Order: sequence, then structure tokens, then C-alpha cells
Amino acid sequence: MSIASDVIRGHTDTIILAQLMQGDSYGYKINRAIELRTGGEYELKEATLYTAFRRLEQMGCITSYWGDESTGARRRYYSITPTGEQVYYAMLAEWDSSKQLLETLIRPN
Repeated sequence: MSIASDVIRGHTDTIILAQLMQGDSYGYKINRAIELRTGGEYELKEATLYTAFRRLEQMGCITSYWGDESTGARRRYYSITPTGEQVYYAMLAEWDSSKQLLETLIRPN
């Protein structure tokens, strides 16, 4: 059973920030990590990923920089900021509350 995109869509920013909490990374590597962690059940569309990067950067949650091209293709790396860490923890708390509320509403008495 694949994960419904509609269920995850509202948590794209949280998913990206969670990946960046583990260290700086670039788009393809982040998307690959998501795909691996979900056993291939979920992958962000490229347009969704880069739209989220722009949004998070405008919010001050992440910064970007160009990597060293001597190691291969020139890649844009993303790094979480202190603001991004605060936003991540707030989103995580919101997720925990939402998950608990949904469990209450969906599970039979």
C-alpha cells in the first residue's frame, strides 16, 4: 500500500527540515534519502522540492550555497538555520498533536 500524497503534502517543509537537521545536503541527495527511508513508497517531485527550498529560504529557515565543483557537478547545498531549527521543532510538535487528534477521531471506541 503506497502512502497517499495528500496525507504527506502538508508536511513537505517538515520532511525537508528533518533531513537538513542531519547536515547540509543538496536536492537529489535529500530526495534520495526520503525515498530510501520510505522503502521507495514516497518521493518528492522535483518541482515540489525546489519550490519548498525557495519558500524555506524566504522564511529564513535555510540558506544555500554552491558546493565545490572539483568533486563533480556543481551543486547547490542547503543548510538549516537556527530559525529553521526552531520552525522544525514547532512543526514536529504540531505533527505530534495532529497525529494524536487523528488517532482519536479515526480509531473506533
